[in-house]
Amino acid sequence: MARTLPREEQLQLVVSLTQSHKTDVHSEVLHGRCNALINKQEKCPHCGGTHYYRYGYWKDTQRFKCKDCGKTFCEYTGTWLQGIHKKELVSDYLTLMIEHTSLDKTRKQLGINKKTAFDWRHKVLASFEQNTGDEFDGIVESDETFFEHSEKGNKHLNRPARKRGTDPEKRGIGGNKAAVIVSKDRKQSLKMTLSTMGKISKLDISESFQKTLKKESILCSDGLVSYKGYSMDNNLKHIVLRSDLKQYVKKGGYHIQHVNEIHNRLKKWIANTFWGVATKYLQNYLNWFYLREKFKNESFTVEKVPGLAFQNSHALKQYRYNNFAYNVILATV
Repeated sequence: MARTLPREEQLQLVVSLTQSHKTDVHSEVLHGRCNALINKQEKCPHCGGTHYYRYGYWKDTQRFKCKDCGKTFCEYTGTWLQGIHKKELVSDYLTLMIEHTSLDKTRKQLGINKKTAFDWRHKVLASFEQNTGDEFDGIVESDETFFEHSEKGNKHLNRPARKRGTDPEKRGIGGNKAAVIVSKDRKQSLKMTLSTMGKISKLDISESFQKTLKKESILCSDGLVSYKGYSMDNNLKHIVLRSDLKQYVKKGGYHIQHVNEIHNRLKKWIANTFWGVATKYLQNYLNWFYLREKFKNESFTVEKVPGLAFQNSHALKQYRYNNFAYNVILATV
């Protein structure tokens, strides 16, 4: 029947079917979260308690009230969707975001403000969670890479603006460099952390792993003394690879080439896709790249994103915490 329709009507049918499919994905995830709350499979987003009950409806949304803290909530509470208007545009927005559509084009296609498109992007990215360190096992590679400190988008700089693509005035690793620690084991577990400005310490390494590596793990790193200190403190076997001595692979297959390859692709992705990002939001983009790595052997589509983004009931807190975390990092200079 569809083939008998005129060409324009066929295209309209395809678009409408695609949009309805996206909406179904979005609503199915939220419906599943609501059912999980009804069945006490989720916790109160305010206090983490499970003593709550259904508390009527508000704008066709099931409400709940917690007996422990006395606060009310729904399936949106705590997620990045809390307080979002025009929720019917979310699926289309996520599709454009995955396709790396610019904020200007997203604004035009969805009819929203550019600031709204920007805020939605970082609320979504703040909801993506990396592993907590429990997954690391066996040979674990870890190495740091550096990004020039950027205040992209800031209209009130305390220094002369630096033209994109120009070399920094200061060479070497100083307070003008943001350090990103990338750790990866041979079972594809990965963690990417914006740690500090300048050289990293063993405390930065410990906070990056979040949880202490297992005793049987083998840590591979470069010759930075901080890794040696971390390994000694945690009684770990430590393999040092020194590129200045042309030590790239040691007997037994010990190397850090996997993380160095990730460094290379991460920098190209940020430079070529976004023309650089502000250091203030760098951790959010690391979360995005982490998910790209996680799903690189399968299609990273809009069907997967809602489940990953909506299940985090602390996403809004993490989004609001961004300014504080950035100021903490700047204080390390």
